[in-house]
Amino acid sequence: MSRHYASPSSSAENHPPGADHSRLNRVFVMAWLICAMFYFIQYGMRSAPGVMLPELSEALGVSDSTLSSIIGLYFYTYALAALISGSLLDRIGPRLIIPAGILLLALGAVLFGFGVTASASVGRLLQGAGSGVAFTGAVYLATRGFPKQWLATAVGVTQCFGMLGGSLGQAAVGPLVHSVFGWQQFWFFAGGLLVLMSMAMLAVTPRVQSVTADSSASGHSWGSLLRPYKVVLTNPQSYLCGIVAGLLFMPTNIANMIWGLPFLQTGLGVPYEQAVARVSMVPLGWVIGCPLMGYLADYFGRRKPVLIAGGLSMLVCGGAIVYLPAGVAPPYMLGLLFGIASGVAMIPYSIIKEVNPDEVKGTATGTINFIVFASSALATPVIGSVITRLAVDGGITLEVFQRVDLIYVVGVIVAVVLAFFIRETGSRQAPEVPVVSR
Repeated sequence: MSRHYASPSSSAENHPPGADHSRLNRVFVMAWLICAMFYFIQYGMRSAPGVMLPELSEALGVSDSTLSSIIGLYFYTYALAALISGSLLDRIGPRLIIPAGILLLALGAVLFGFGVTASASVGRLLQGAGSGVAFTGAVYLATRGFPKQWLATAVGVTQCFGMLGGSLGQAAVGPLVHSVFGWQQFWFFAGGLLVLMSMAMLAVTPRVQSVTADSSASGHSWGSLLRPYKVVLTNPQSYLCGIVAGLLFMPTNIANMIWGLPFLQTGLGVPYEQAVARVSMVPLGWVIGCPLMGYLADYFGRRKPVLIAGGLSMLVCGGAIVYLPAGVAPPYMLGLLFGIASGVAMIPYSIIKEVNPDEVKGTATGTINFIVFASSALATPVIGSVITRLAVDGGITLEVFQRVDLIYVVGVIVAVVLAFFIRETGSRQAPEVPVVSR
């Protein structure tokens, strides 16, 4: 059954989802661009606390371990929002869901900026809940705005928006909060900007009327809404993809974004400004690595060799950063190379859609997002606690960071081993056609 759209400009410009249209839908492209900026900002806000840890610790009056747990609350609600946002977009449409996500992120920013432990915790939870809508919403709008032959490029550009946000969330925010305005003003300013963005999103995004909106008329019961999750979650390959991606993301989500600055300053004695620039090299490497690794997987027609090679490269570059004596290797180059290699963490996102039926690809994307960020959410307080325990006698030293780094090393090794058991879905491998259970 087809879906019908009512655009504020012209209904003739709307295309049914999944249609093989050959021209741009400018209204949806404009909405996609705003949503991509939303994705950019939320990624910056995700990484920003990592460059203001001393100020946050002093303002909240908590230990480094407790602070890392507060910052990690983001991942819990992000994982849940990523899991359900696709279904909400299908049932309600983007015109309300995406602006609501932006407003949640704005409210979370303001609460975090109050400088009180309780409000910071609630704020971080709201930030994660709002941010979980960004990528799914941008892909949803891209499928309706771009011709089919441009869709992969649009999705790749969306991902680059996020990675640039992650890089600037460290490289730009650090100097700003230490010279232009305080850390609290940053969060208040971000909240105000997001409110304006939410208004623009609401004004631009077309209404989307879906047949799923009337579940009783169309036979879309709650059971039928849950069936896509059943299809994905009963496929062992889905878990392999999610676990591999989750393990490959942890060194960047936790080690770099939360503990990267303390490692460089306390462990290696790097001055603050240089340390901020160095940690920002990793997300900058994502900007290069995500499309590059995807291109290589497509070019060679093989997903697994690129995935495995990228994981091994992460081990080499990450090990060099943590264990080589200072000054032996170019510091900025190692961070950049590590970020480029970690771009392979996006390959399981392609594989999970290819090992599941066409009609559940959106659910598959939400599921892998959930597993990835749930893994980071669970690991963040554990790693913070380990660092605190190891630092009881002599403080947080280089040796402490090197011992904790073994957690990430083991995680990446496990990811590489599990990658051998993932089904090859590249173009040079005839894929098995998944069968939907009835």
